[in-house]
Amino acid sequence: MKKFIPSAIASLLIAGAILPAVAKEKVVDRSITEAEVLGAQQAWCKALVDISAANSSGGQPAARALAEKVIDSAYAYQLGAVLFKPTLTTSPQTFRTARDGALAYFVGGNPAFPNDTGFALKGWTKCEIANTAVLIHGDVASTLGNVLFTDPDGKVTTVDKTWTFVKDGAGKLRIVVHHSSLPYAGR
Repeated sequence: MKKFIPSAIASLLIAGAILPAVAKEKVVDRSITEAEVLGAQQAWCKALVDISAANSSGGQPAARALAEKVIDSAYAYQLGAVLFKPTLTTSPQTFRTARDGALAYFVGGNPAFPNDTGFALKGWTKCEIANTAVLIHGDVASTLGNVLFTDPDGKVTTVDKTWTFVKDGAGKLRIVVHHSSLPYAGR
């Protein structure tokens, strides 16, 4: 006498034969290392100096083209809002959660952001990171400290800076929080 296996049991047996192959798949590890964080910060600094140089050699259009690439590479706007508070912004445009606001801050030229003159167009010749702390929790890393910008005359401007990074689907660090302000000067 033939026994028939109900289709539900047959499905489970077939699925059981497939599951070991799935279990052998690589585990995705999005852990962030300190070296990756420091590398991302250095890349941001280099990009800022490069945008200034592009402005000097090719004008605002060249700086804008490079800034677009930098923003698309360094920030996570393609994943959603980025919590970006630039150094020299005023209400009602203090916070830049969308890409166009970040681009306007870096290179100006956007009538929707009339007070932006282009922070990256100031002729910066050097940018240095001075972290007070780097905090890494698996797949999220935050930094707190200063960034020192050197202008063409050698004058250094120090800015308080906080960044938070996550990894995108390709394993590249992306900025999701960027807060920048001038140090408190006292009264």
